Order: sequence, then structure tokens, then C-alpha cells
Amino acid sequence: MKIAIGTLNPAKVNAVKASLPDFEQFTFKSAKVSSGVSDQPFSDDETIQGAINRAENAREMEKADLGIGLEGGIIETNQGFYLCNWGAIAGGDIRPIIAGGARILLPDEVGKKVKSGAELGIVMDQYANQYNVSQNEGAIGIFTNGMVNRKEMFTHISKLLFGQYFYMHKKSSGR
Repeated sequence: MKIAIGTLNPAKVNAVKASLPDFEQFTFKSAKVSSGVSDQPFSDDETIQGAINRAENAREMEKADLGIGLEGGIIETNQGFYLCNWGAIAGGDIRPIIAGGARILLPDEVGKKVKSGAELGIVMDQYANQYNVSQNEGAIGIFTNGMVNRKEMFTHISKLLFGQYFYMHKKSSGR
């Protein structure tokens, strides 16, 4: 089975591959595709749509059996700004499967900069005085003191997605 991953970001690509370590029958191809949403999604709905678009666009571009898209975003609540993460699997004969991940409170100064139009990755590079945070530990890694990194967070989401997919196929085949 060919699985297209809708990104070239190493943290996300490695997360998808890590979620299916015992399944040698899978081949993975990562592709640079559009999310079809703003560079920095600012709601659950927009982040979910970005994940779905990445999954569908990657699947189509790579002519794969499945496409998977992972998208990070920010939401604003009465308690402050939260990191949000969503993923989607798209296949020709199924409605997109969706799963969400960790949510943690962001410092107000980070949330406000993102709300004013900056992308979280750029804000995090400045905030943490590091380079390429979004392709390494991510904001989740910075704000959990390294206890959870971006790859682990997206691996969890990928497992939720593939678990639902395999359950649906097991159920539909009567096994």
C-alpha cells in the first residue's frame, strides 16, 4: 500500500513512518502540497481543513492508496491561546478520517504575535532563540521542556488515524 504524506517537514514525515513500524507492506512518499488554508491556521476548523486538504492533495499528487495530512494551528479561548494539532487520512472510497492531538496553553506573548499574523514557527524561533523549531521539537517540545516533541505528538495523531482506518476496513471485511 502506498501512503502519501502531505508535507516535507521531517518531524511530520518521521511521525507518520514511526506510527506504522511493523508494517513492511507500506511504502511512503512525502510531497510538498498546499494546505489550502492560511500559513498559520487560527481555529480548529481551519486546521482540520488544512489536514484534509494536505491528505487529499498528497494522495492525488502521488497517485497513492492513502494520503495523510498533519496540520498544526492555534485556537483562542477565554483562558488564552492554545496549540492545536489535527490530522486526516484520505482514500478514494472513504470519507476523510480525522483525529486531533495535544492542546497546551501558549504564553500570551506568543499567541498575540500569531494572532497579529505571524506564523508560529517563526515566533517560536525568536521566542526560544533557536533555528527551525517547527521542523524539530516544535512549540510542544519547548513548552513541555522536551517531555513531548512534535514528532511524538504527530505520531500519536497518526496512530489514531491509522487505527481508525484499519478498524473500518476490518469491520467492513467482516473480520
